[in-house]
Amino acid sequence: MPRKNSRRKGVSCKEAPASANTTPKEDDVKVPIEVNDDHKKADSADVGTTGGNDLSEAKDSSSINEDEEEKARVEAAIRAGEQAAEKEIQADASKKLRDAQSAREELQKKLDSVQSEIDAAKKEASETSDRLVRLQADWDNYRRRTAQERVEEKQRAGEELVVSLLPVLDDMERALEHADHATATGDMDEQFAQFVAGVQAVHDKMLGILKKRGVEVIDPKGEAFDPLKHQAVGRVEDKDAFDETVAEVYQRGYRMAGKVIREAMVQVTFGGPKRPVPEEAKDKATGSDNTKDDAPAPESDAKE
Repeated sequence: MPRKNSRRKGVSCKEAPASANTTPKEDDVKVPIEVNDDHKKADSADVGTTGGNDLSEAKDSSSINEDEEEKARVEAAIRAGEQAAEKEIQADASKKLRDAQSAREELQKKLDSVQSEIDAAKKEASETSDRLVRLQADWDNYRRRTAQERVEEKQRAGEELVVSLLPVLDDMERALEHADHATATGDMDEQFAQFVAGVQAVHDKMLGILKKRGVEVIDPKGEAFDPLKHQAVGRVEDKDAFDETVAEVYQRGYRMAGKVIREAMVQVTFGGPKRPVPEEAKDKATGSDNTKDDAPAPESDAKE
């Protein structure tokens, strides 16, 4: 643009002398006008160029703004999509969590129900076992009791039989005593002696059978009186014998299986010396005395 203006200035200077009517003032006027026009053109060109630049810049800025807006819209859409997807994922996760929790609760209920059934079954089994143990114990006790009762019943039956036979033995013994007295006085012939021998044999045989059944004879003559085995029916004074000694047996007693089934009827002495204490009784008495001696002294004595 400046080069054009310079060329135009040169042309105007050369052509100026050719005009006769032209005054210097006119020439002077034209030159600056043309120059001004050139400047205007230049300025207009510059303005146009500047305006074009501004327009292009405006277009560029508007394009940039549109891009930024588009980018912002895209980013907003992406964020909205991400938020929607996140919400959907959260909703799906919440639903799955609720389903899992409800399924867990349902399983827990079933487990509790099964556990309750198991506990009830265990309790029932324990009660049944305890009941079975008690029944077994009752059955064992019943068997022992019935066995003992059967034994006792047999013993009672045998005892009743023996007790019923004791008077027969008493009669035999009295007859034999009478026969002994007749033999001593010489009032018994040979035939009667044979009869007495037969009665003695029967008596001995009966005693043998009873002995096999556990029957024992109680003949306490000369022994100390025992109120658990003897029945005192009389007393006799005897200073040579110990006091309360069996002097005479009127009727022998019997014991069966350790039980006294009939007490011996006896006569007891009195007026004699006191019977000495048996050794066992002495030992027991001595032991009790030693125990008393070994006992700790009272606190008052210990302090002294």
